[in-house]
Amino acid sequence: MDIELVLNGVPQQVTCEPGDSLLVVLRRLGCFSVRYGSETGETGAAAVLVDGRLVSADVLLAAQAGGHEVTTVESLNVATGELHPIQAAFVESGALQSGYSAGAMVLATKALLERLPDPTEWEVRDAFSGILDRETGYAKVVDAVQRAAALLRGEKPDPMAPVLVERLTDGGGAPVPEAPLAMPRLVPSADVPHTSVVGKGVPKVDALKLVKGNPAFVDDIELRGMLYAKVLRSPHAHARIVAIDDSAARALPGVHAVLHTFNTPRVKYASGGQSWPNPRPWDQVSFDDKVRHVGDRVAAVAAESPEVAEEACRLIEVTYDVLPAVFDEVEAISPGAPVIHDEADTEGIHDAARNIPRRVNGQTVSDDEIEAVFAGAEHVFEQTFHVQQQQQTPIEPHITIGWLDADERLVLRSSTQVPFHARRMVAPLLGLPVKRIRVVKPRLGGGFGGKQEMLLEDVVGHLVLATRRPVRLELTREEEFVSSRIRHAQTVTFRSAVDGEGRLLAQDHHVVGNTGAYATHGFTVQSVSGQRGLSQYNCPAKRYTADVAYTNRPVAGAFRGYGAPQALFALESHMDDIARSLGLDPIELRRRNWVRTGDPLDILPALGERGAAEIAGELPLVTSCATDECVAQAVRAIGWERRQDPGWKQPPDRPQIRRGLGFALCMQATSIPNLDMGGASIKMNDDGSFNLLVGATDLGTGADTVLAQIAAEVLGVGSDDVIVYAADTDMTPFDVGAYADSTTYISGTAVKRAAEAVRERIVLRAARLLDVDDPGEIELRGGHAWAGKRSVSLEDVALHALHLEDQEQIMATASYVSPESPPPFAAQVAEVEVDVETGQVTVVRLVMAVDCGVVINPTTASGQVEGAMVQALGYALTEDLVLDEDGRAVNARFGPYWIFRSDDTPPMEVFLVQTMEPSGPFGAKSVGEIAIDGVAPAVRNAIVDATGVTVNELPLTPERVWRALHA
Repeated sequence: MDIELVLNGVPQQVTCEPGDSLLVVLRRLGCFSVRYGSETGETGAAAVLVDGRLVSADVLLAAQAGGHEVTTVESLNVATGELHPIQAAFVESGALQSGYSAGAMVLATKALLERLPDPTEWEVRDAFSGILDRETGYAKVVDAVQRAAALLRGEKPDPMAPVLVERLTDGGGAPVPEAPLAMPRLVPSADVPHTSVVGKGVPKVDALKLVKGNPAFVDDIELRGMLYAKVLRSPHAHARIVAIDDSAARALPGVHAVLHTFNTPRVKYASGGQSWPNPRPWDQVSFDDKVRHVGDRVAAVAAESPEVAEEACRLIEVTYDVLPAVFDEVEAISPGAPVIHDEADTEGIHDAARNIPRRVNGQTVSDDEIEAVFAGAEHVFEQTFHVQQQQQTPIEPHITIGWLDADERLVLRSSTQVPFHARRMVAPLLGLPVKRIRVVKPRLGGGFGGKQEMLLEDVVGHLVLATRRPVRLELTREEEFVSSRIRHAQTVTFRSAVDGEGRLLAQDHHVVGNTGAYATHGFTVQSVSGQRGLSQYNCPAKRYTADVAYTNRPVAGAFRGYGAPQALFALESHMDDIARSLGLDPIELRRRNWVRTGDPLDILPALGERGAAEIAGELPLVTSCATDECVAQAVRAIGWERRQDPGWKQPPDRPQIRRGLGFALCMQATSIPNLDMGGASIKMNDDGSFNLLVGATDLGTGADTVLAQIAAEVLGVGSDDVIVYAADTDMTPFDVGAYADSTTYISGTAVKRAAEAVRERIVLRAARLLDVDDPGEIELRGGHAWAGKRSVSLEDVALHALHLEDQEQIMATASYVSPESPPPFAAQVAEVEVDVETGQVTVVRLVMAVDCGVVINPTTASGQVEGAMVQALGYALTEDLVLDEDGRAVNARFGPYWIFRSDDTPPMEVFLVQTMEPSGPFGAKSVGEIAIDGVAPAVRNAIVDATGVTVNELPLTPERVWRALHA
């Protein structure tokens, strides 16, 4: 059918199918800013303006737009390199992380400001309630809209810059200056040296393409002759595949390939994106003869259109032998449970008969010694907690597009956090050498650990090789929930021996971790749970044991925090309850036990990823720590003294409401020592600019920007003089990828070393040009090489090197792997209101103070903290993938699975507390993961403070809280 519409002011006649959505048609017309988030429109990523009203193009038929005016963000892109005031405001505020939904946000702002030129914060939040943002926490989005409003009114808003706050533990006490909460509060340290680019909130180096909606993501590419893949999924939680009849599917016009267990090589692998060799067991194949969860792979089809591929999947006849299933991790390892992995060709399963793929153990003393401590202790406390499966829900689902290049090498353009791992892992599955495969990671629309997996690349690779045509495979939103990856559920027990002064004498930490149908990250996540659960407090005797349990739930994998949120919910709830039992302030109990600079982290060698046998030397020590300052800033900001005010805790005008404040201490890691490695290469250009090539993967975290700032600081230029190329296995140096909070620390150090080597070459040539005998006199700043008051531009240096005398390409490559993993620390506080009649918990305010070393970019760092706190709020209160008795997810869509929106996210305040970490680039530690660790226990402890009742299971739903109140 033909329709006529006006697109961005230009009349268009469009031919489309009756069932085509406006999203499909707009992308066909080159409007790549309109992006897929779900089939049902809840994400808002495909929002456009139709006659000036914001609508979701993914749920509007193209035919319905006929005769109307459609506006996309491309309408604002009037000049190359220039930004509309709304776009400029989003860049300035740091409101862009991945930028996947940037087009929708800019259009929402345009529509709002045309209606309300000076909107309140609530009006902004209400206007954005239909656009889900899994990344920013919305604070900087609100700031961007209000900043844009000011610009359009002809005003000049204050620049986005950190608010400097006096250090309380050094005797300061001045109030925090008034400023919007979107501006980070920076607590400087006197031992941090002055820098020109590092430490500044410079705009993201990729901001322009994101805010303009330019083609930047995996799907923003058009290939001639592309086929569309769909995967037939299992309707059963546990079954054997007896037979597959694919004849009807193959006979369907437009179908080019059908793959399944009976025509695909059986090559064992583990899909978790981890360093070689991947932890065992390798318990997966591309297509198995047994399915182990609802949504498991059965077959894959490549066809001329998504609709034909879907129809082909429906035509495949599968004969199943349905088997009993088990979903609870404790039941799964108990006698009589159905055996999930009974195949003979999987090696490395610890106890297949009991569904235990791996067992983890680490301790600082013998069993006899720790039991003797418990037997003689004045107090012993024991509690068991349960935490649920939480889904990462990136707004961009998993997607991979593959093709054969001119040399018939396989190219995989994929939304992956680990392109180098994915290349290595997919090669044996496809029967190709690594050199015949190239993996390219464009911009990522969020990952949060879920894309630390080789999830689609093998299916796409098989189909490309079978058809010799480009193939595209993108998960639906339901598939993203049930067939990608999810956080590990755990049953967690803490037993602690404490003396009369509240000092820990022994801690015993036991976990049963639910890895779902395959082990992927099961061993390493449970290992990290032990590290985090037994590291942040000094204790003479520690023991950790964990059973990783196979179940018939969706497969668990990596998720931001990687085992720490589970451990710290249990630990910090447990510590609060110990304090209450002993009559101590909960912070004072912790203060008597928390680690400080110079303290050993004695459990870590026993729980390292490669085991204690491969770690030599002395125990790792805490080398920088500002816990005292973090706690001081957080409790002052939240008004901790109100815990003692009965009138505040039970407001007389709201008799059903109880108020409370809760605290949690957090500690994370910075990379995996002796394992994580990153490389960087820097090349000088004719004009004195630089190309920086890194294998590191920016998920929207601002990693490319931070790495550019590090290089720019060394080279004496602005970050806009550093052009970043990242994550292409053919073109960039190796990097393990984006996980374990390693990018700034590991990749940043590699960048710093490469920049220092380039700087050395520049200085030598500049000394020649300036006729200086001692190159050590040369200083690089402001794009020039200076010797006293004389200077030469870096452009002149580059031209001299490339064209005039003793020509050379000034460039260098460096890499880095660290023997250390300096932990960041944080204090998390929460204010809640509990309705005792309904059990409804409302989080009124969150404050987090983070010691992440020297912050390279305060704007992006605080955005990371804000976004992680909102994810953690969902973990605490709402997010839980619920299965029915047959293992089918009952809430595998947004809405029933509730992630926080702009209009229900509480105010958040972020303090960045500086320390000078000696091992980090310019003193930096990690910041991206720690902020997800503390919200759930702080909210739980605030509920206890408000009501006196304990709830030891997440999420803290109204029903759960109500039952505890009425137990």
